[in-house]
Formats: sequence, C-alpha cells, structure tokens
Amino acid sequence: MSVSEGDTVQVHYTGTLKDGSVFDETEEGDPLAFTVGSGEIIPGFEQAVIGMDEEDEKTVTIEAAEAYGERDESRVQQYSRESLPDDFDPEKGQVLALQDQEGRQIPVTVVDFDEENITVDLNHPLAGRDLTFEIKVVGIE
Repeated sequence: MSVSEGDTVQVHYTGTLKDGSVFDETEEGDPLAFTVGSGEIIPGFEQAVIGMDEEDEKTVTIEAAEAYGERDESRVQQYSRESLPDDFDPEKGQVLALQDQEGRQIPVTVVDFDEENITVDLNHPLAGRDLTFEIKVVGIE
C-alpha cells in the first residue's frame, strides 16, 4: 500500500540544514503522525511521502517556499514594552510564544530591545531556508 492523499501516516525523520546541522528528528521518540493533505505539516513534506510504501526510506530537500516560506522583513515588528509584564527580562535570540486570534501559538524571536520598545521577528525560525529530510514511513492507515 502506497501513501496517498487522505491516508494517515507515521514517519520517522531527521531534518537538517544546508550546513548539515540537525534542526529536528523523531528517531529517539514516537514517529510523527499526520493525515496527508490536511495541511498539518509543511507542504513539501506532505508531497514527499506520497507514493512511498511502508518501510520505504528517502532523502528529500524541500525549498523554503514549500517549507516555512521565504523571510518577510515586514514581519519584524516593534512593540511598546508597556504591553509586556513588568518582570519580563528579554534577551536577544530568545524565542517567545505569542497567541494569534485563533488561539494558535506562534514562535517569535527577540531581535532587539531598549527601555521603551522590544523588536521581535514573527517569521518562523526556519523561514527562508531549504530543508533536507531523511524520511522513513513506518505506518500507513
């Protein structure tokens, strides 16, 4: 049985950047489970598993546009520190979780701050990067 749209699959994967550094992997834990075509994961990863059989393995490089998108400099925004808790002590590079109107968590990175303002990058940390995945299908439903 090959993976097709609508199937729920379980995969193990290792995700690496161009320099070979690992940004995510499942090998030590539970496999990633998702329904193909549901939009739960990045589009390029979904497309990569279509046609694979259980126990198949492959390596695929997904361009930024089919992963987390290109960087958008308009998503680097400044906010008044008055809107933050008084005891918040930001650090450059710190990743925070904000909540959008639908209640979803959005990771943002602190890029600068002073006494009055904080500047955060709302781009996904992997935006603008091509991603390479070693994928193994371990289950198809």
